[in-house]
Formats: sequence, structure tokens, C-alpha cells
Amino acid sequence: MIKIITVYGPMLCGALGRTLLLALLGLFFACIIGLFFGILGVLKNRACNVISQIFVDVIRGVPMIVLAFFVYFGIPYLFNTMVGGFNISLSALQAGTICLALNCGAYMAEIVRAGIQSVDPGQMEAARSLGLTYGMAMRKVVLPQAIRTMIPTFINQFIITLKDTSILSVIGFPELVNTAKNVQANTFMSFQTWAVVGIMYLIVITILSRSAKMVERRLSIGR
Repeated sequence: MIKIITVYGPMLCGALGRTLLLALLGLFFACIIGLFFGILGVLKNRACNVISQIFVDVIRGVPMIVLAFFVYFGIPYLFNTMVGGFNISLSALQAGTICLALNCGAYMAEIVRAGIQSVDPGQMEAARSLGLTYGMAMRKVVLPQAIRTMIPTFINQFIITLKDTSILSVIGFPELVNTAKNVQANTFMSFQTWAVVGIMYLIVITILSRSAKMVERRLSIGR
């Protein structure tokens, strides 16, 4: 294990950095997607509700490895062959970000929907009675209160997204698991390699988990 740390430590740390970058990019775009479909899910419009529910059901119903292959191979094929006139190719980082954003976005949509519905309906009614439009009331009154309750769940979702990056080794993105496979192939030290990788994941995820609990306690005190 000492050899793995001393010789391949910098390589694994670099891979961990790329893993965190991919998770952050995926979560950033997932928040945008989740906010959009989450709000669609609470609008008093049946068509919007159905669109939101279809998106959530379809994305959550497809295994992430299948989604990764579809984004990496299927989308370029669709544009280049079936549509025509395109010469599109996605890098592993681009495909991985799209895949994580879609997968995480479906779960974030449910988090946003539940967060908005947890706010007392009287808040919206009071804002509308003061002359605010529905959009302004949602943006200035309801969402700030909903986000306050959603922050710990956002952190927990980031932890899940971080672990899901390991699946993207199948499309060749050089994240931590993919790099560990190369280290294992070079050293033939399976136990030591995966022990080091497991410890690295454990350290990062423990820090994030403690952060989520700390934020949750602070928000509970502030209420």
C-alpha cells in the first residue's frame, strides 16, 4: 500500500480532482434542470405536471450505465446519421456531465417539488394578495423558504452524484475508478489499490456527510 501511495498517489489525487470536477459540473446543471422540472411539477397546469412527471419517470427508470452509453454514443449517432448535416462528437467529460446532470436532475426535480410543497400555501396566498404575480411570489417568497429546507438534501445528492461518477469509467473518463484500474494493471496489487481508492472516497464522503449534518443543525437552530 505504501508503494501505491508514494508512486501513484499524485496520479490518484489528480483523478480524485477530476472526479470532484465532474460531480460539481453535473450537480450545477442538475440544479438548473431540477429547478425547472420541479417548478413545472407544482404549477397549477396539468400539462406542465405531466411533462415533469414523464421526465422524472423516464430518467429514473433508465440505469445510469445505459444513459451514459446513450449520451456518449447515441446522441452523436442521432445527429450525425439520422438528422444529417452534423459532425458531432462528445468528449468523455461532456458526455459524463450530461449524463450526471440528467440523472441527478431527475432526483433534484423531486427534491425541489417536495421543498416547494413543504412551504405553507398561505405564503403564496399572502404574496398574491399583496399584488405580486405568481412568478414573483414564487421567486421572492416561496423559493427562498423552500431552498432553506432543501440545502441538506442537496449536499446528500452531491454525495450520491460523486459516487455515481465511478460508473462513467465505462465511457473512458479518467476519474478515480478508471485510474485505479490502470494502477492495478500496472502493479498487480488489487487489494492495495482498491483499499487506497476506498479510503480516498471515504475521506471525501465523510467530510461531505458531516457538512450536511452541520448545515442541517444550523438551519434547525435558525428556525
